[in-house]
Amino acid sequence: MTTQHSHDERVEKIREALGGVMDPEIHQPITDLGMVDEITVDAEGVARVQVLVTIEGCPMRDRIERETAEAAATVPGLSRVEVDSRAMSEEQRRELTSRLRQGRRQIPFNKEGSLTRIFAVSSGKGGVGKSTVTANLAAAMAAQGLRVGVIDADIHGFSMPGMFGITEQPTKVSDLLMPPQAHGVAVMSIGMFVPEGQAVGGRGPKMHRAIEQFASDVYWGDLDVLLLDLPPGTGDVAISVAQLLPGAKMLVVTTPQQSAAAVAERVGSLATATGQEIAGVVENMAGLTLPDGTVMDVFGRGGGDRVARTRAGAGRRRGRVVGRGAVEPALREGADAGGPRVLAERDSPAAAELIRIARALTHQPRGLGGMKLPLSVSGGR
Repeated sequence: MTTQHSHDERVEKIREALGGVMDPEIHQPITDLGMVDEITVDAEGVARVQVLVTIEGCPMRDRIERETAEAAATVPGLSRVEVDSRAMSEEQRRELTSRLRQGRRQIPFNKEGSLTRIFAVSSGKGGVGKSTVTANLAAAMAAQGLRVGVIDADIHGFSMPGMFGITEQPTKVSDLLMPPQAHGVAVMSIGMFVPEGQAVGGRGPKMHRAIEQFASDVYWGDLDVLLLDLPPGTGDVAISVAQLLPGAKMLVVTTPQQSAAAVAERVGSLATATGQEIAGVVENMAGLTLPDGTVMDVFGRGGGDRVARTRAGAGRRRGRVVGRGAVEPALREGADAGGPRVLAERDSPAAAELIRIARALTHQPRGLGGMKLPLSVSGGR
């Protein structure tokens, strides 16, 4: 064990080096999270580091041990590095959870000063490609270097795990969940807890509670963008999202078909009723390019413009068409295979347009617009 001052200096240097090791799920240094339990250096220069993982079956255990050993080995004067790990005690997990929650249970996106942009992706009816648009926008934003999260708010018709190719469950640390990640996107869905083929039942209060838990009981970290994939229509979930995440802006997805647009208009009217802003309208399936280069309007024309015009009288909550996505079989194939099209073939018409839409939604820096800020008024002379 260490008895000489030079050895103590090496212990401190090892601790400094471990400050660069990030927990793969929490994305903070393991030293800041209290995960470095003990560091010793013996007379032969053998360094022994004991780290604490969150749970006994932590799926990232091997990776944390490997990266800890690699970081410690950069310290001069060591003959060997040995890393051992054990699971945190229940008390240590509670302390970690409290640190991540900053002492109290809350929806972090509603905290004063939160700069996370929130988009609730909605549609009037099913089958317009809303979930595919959500997954591809999220992947495109992550590819731009943004920190992105997705809540699968379609409790009964969840699809995000499949579209991102996620098969594992979230890691649970005390009462806090660590969302699985794929393609740089953190994803949370009820589908991660449901056996394949099993239906999810539940009425309004249960769905409200599920959305609340996804927002408050999941460690999202400091996100740049949070996307919610809502179920079609203007039912309980849409109203719950407006209540639980009042800063969310609505992104309405429709097809060019007039009947689909007529239903989508009702989603815009819900935004007016709940005080939400409309980030824009996405006209999906806007045209199919044939082998000879001509474009067939499979679902007609004008649906997106109709929805945007209808909201024109809603003041600052009015809509605008932010993009028109083409009909492209590969877009569906990517969703089925768990690989968003925007990552596989960025130059295809559908992928290029979705990437452009993602940039249009996120090109402005995060701001405090729409938030209630504490104001004080001083008397003038």
